[in-house]
Amino acid sequence: MSVYTPVGRKELAAWLQALNVGDLHEYAGIAAGMQNSNYFVDTAGGRFVLTLFEPPFAQDALPELNFYLALQDHLAARGLPCPRPLADAAGRRWRPLAGKPAALLTRLPGCAVEKPDAGQCRAVGRLLGELHAAAADFPAPPPNPCGAAWCRRVGAALLPRLHPDEAALLRDELAFQAAQDDGGLPRGVIHADLFRDNVLWDGGRPSGVLDFYFAGADSLLLDLAIAANDWCASAADLAALVAGYRAIRPLSASEAAAWPALRRAAALRFWLLRLEVRHQPRSGEVVTVKDPDHFRRLLESLRLAPAALPR
Repeated sequence: MSVYTPVGRKELAAWLQALNVGDLHEYAGIAAGMQNSNYFVDTAGGRFVLTLFEPPFAQDALPELNFYLALQDHLAARGLPCPRPLADAAGRRWRPLAGKPAALLTRLPGCAVEKPDAGQCRAVGRLLGELHAAAADFPAPPPNPCGAAWCRRVGAALLPRLHPDEAALLRDELAFQAAQDDGGLPRGVIHADLFRDNVLWDGGRPSGVLDFYFAGADSLLLDLAIAANDWCASAADLAALVAGYRAIRPLSASEAAAWPALRRAAALRFWLLRLEVRHQPRSGEVVTVKDPDHFRRLLESLRLAPAALPR
């Protein structure tokens, strides 16, 4: 989360009236994440998170925005601990604010962990399995917005801007991924960004799953690979994550065979996301820029020493 778009107190107070949450008390920008503008909002009726959706949502991706908000509503209704968007009397989950589509969502208790242990990795694996199960009947989800086609397009655009060694690595990995075929793997709605800072903990249990704005239909195993690349600092952590997931959804032999390539695909995707921000930065009041080199190093490690899916 970041703040690219400033919001005035009077315009926010007026915007909130349609949601019947009481008078505005306090609000403050959130300096975390990368994609949208976010604020904590306290009113007489409770504590919330306000999200203003930055381009492409502000231009031509409103159907996707409707999907993200409807998905969170769907999952919350099935018991997943995710923020639920508030709707006005007309049923609208978002309305314009400061020139951008904006939504108010419930604020969940807890805080993120920086160094999870194996028990927390197991709990996150189970949580991800539960998310996949709860989203299985969501109708007509759009494709993963940062899937294989996105990686090819953004990678090609970035190649001329990179150091020759980085460009060689990227060119080779794009060719490797283009040769993979995961079309036969189980598919469904994936979160696609289940990093440590997108899971809240309260009393030793996950209390919140945040930031669904990369969600879409893709290989379910890719979601597990994305989580593994951020949560698992050791083989024991990885075994725990996978065991927690398997407790909800068994993994097939074809998924086990695809695991090393999908872990590389997950690392490539986030390397590209961060490279794009580095080379095409957006201006804003509070902007978080994350280091792309972390995922370049991870990708290099996964290429040199691919690990099998834990049994």
